[in-house]
Amino acid sequence: MGIGRLKKLAAASLVAGCMLISTACSDGSSGTSDGNDKVISITFRSSGGTNTGLTDWLKQDIIPQFKKKHPDAEVKLTPIQASEGNYFAKVALMLKSKNTAPDIVTEDTFMINSDASAGYLEPLDNKVKGWSDWDKFNEKIKQGVIAQNGKVYGVPYNTDSRGLWYNKDLFKKAGLPIPWEPKNWEDILQAAKTIKEKFPKDVVPLWMNSGKATGEATSMQTFEMLLYGTKDPLYDKKSKKWIVKSDGLLDTFKFIDKVYEQKLGPSLSKVLNGQGGQIAYQQLMPKGKLAIGLDGIWQTGTWRKGGPAPWPEAFNVVGFAPMPTQHGEAPGKTTMSGGWAWSIPKKSDNKKLAWEFIEFASSKENNLKQLLKERSLTPREDVAKDPEYKKIPMFKEATELLKYAHFRPAVDKYPSVSTQIQSLVEGVVTGKLSPEQAAKQYQKNVTRIVGKDNVTTR
Repeated sequence: MGIGRLKKLAAASLVAGCMLISTACSDGSSGTSDGNDKVISITFRSSGGTNTGLTDWLKQDIIPQFKKKHPDAEVKLTPIQASEGNYFAKVALMLKSKNTAPDIVTEDTFMINSDASAGYLEPLDNKVKGWSDWDKFNEKIKQGVIAQNGKVYGVPYNTDSRGLWYNKDLFKKAGLPIPWEPKNWEDILQAAKTIKEKFPKDVVPLWMNSGKATGEATSMQTFEMLLYGTKDPLYDKKSKKWIVKSDGLLDTFKFIDKVYEQKLGPSLSKVLNGQGGQIAYQQLMPKGKLAIGLDGIWQTGTWRKGGPAPWPEAFNVVGFAPMPTQHGEAPGKTTMSGGWAWSIPKKSDNKKLAWEFIEFASSKENNLKQLLKERSLTPREDVAKDPEYKKIPMFKEATELLKYAHFRPAVDKYPSVSTQIQSLVEGVVTGKLSPEQAAKQYQKNVTRIVGKDNVTTR
């Protein structure tokens, strides 16, 4: 292996703070120019613990099969065990330098525009143009990997939708209907109040990610799931301006405030914890201590056999209801969708083999294997029709929600705006800000971030 490659892997390990997992011995090649090196490194986020779906799929299914087609290749996994926010920060550091940039990196699709604008990612238009499978990817999902300049910077490997998880046993004891089908925001609050009256001490009525520590989960799973149920989105696509003042923004802050003011949410020590998601769905929900949770379909993977919190009875006990619009306005349901993608860093020194790996890993057969372990939704329309995929609990309902899906603004300032959302939501939850103060602060801060020529009000 060449000295440049050794330095690269060592530096990547130092920046990532993670263990390198080697699946093959080096073939001794020392080239570092594109296409000459037989080694590729893959960086991805690992949440640690027993939640190893992506790692298991790569090590057990993909790399051994890829090695059969490329016997001289060596694939090194460089997982970063970190929160989402820390992962993005560490990846940005790695992508800046040729000495630390991996050959493949997993990108949360909301970061693709920002990283592409920074010059960190390689455009893949010429690659996907000659790839017959690209036409089999859902057109809506493909939009998430297309930057403002119109170029493709990733291949989606999963997507998702969000809704309301609810414990049917608790609902039955509280006299609430099964199946539960809330028609508006008030129905959610009323159900939570009923749970609180029936179980005043030991059950959390409603969990929503609500602080800075849970990062994008607070922005997307809570704030935007509410906001996009109003008539006022974050961003006006036609004018290409951020909406910094609207009834929807204020009403979203008001709903969050009601949940905590009326003590319908978890304790602040739990919800402001960076491990909030694990607390809610690995501990509280399986023990019958959480009645309603606003979160994503991937939680089915939490409770599967071999998952972080195996729960054989989960799909007899738990229901999944669509999130309603604010007042039941048409179409009556809403969801946010995102997902992750394979991208090739601009400073990768083996782009040819990296693309061959992405192409192989993204086939119908391999994507199906991945999602059977990872339990996210597929971006491929042919996989979505596969009988084995359709048998996964809740996937039929979650996939149907994609027709109501909204996506985060595909503009490079979104990550900075999202950080403001997280901070202001935490301010409301802790009582440091009223909804009105949070809305005013949002207008001020976002205007400063994006510039006054790029904002509008409603």
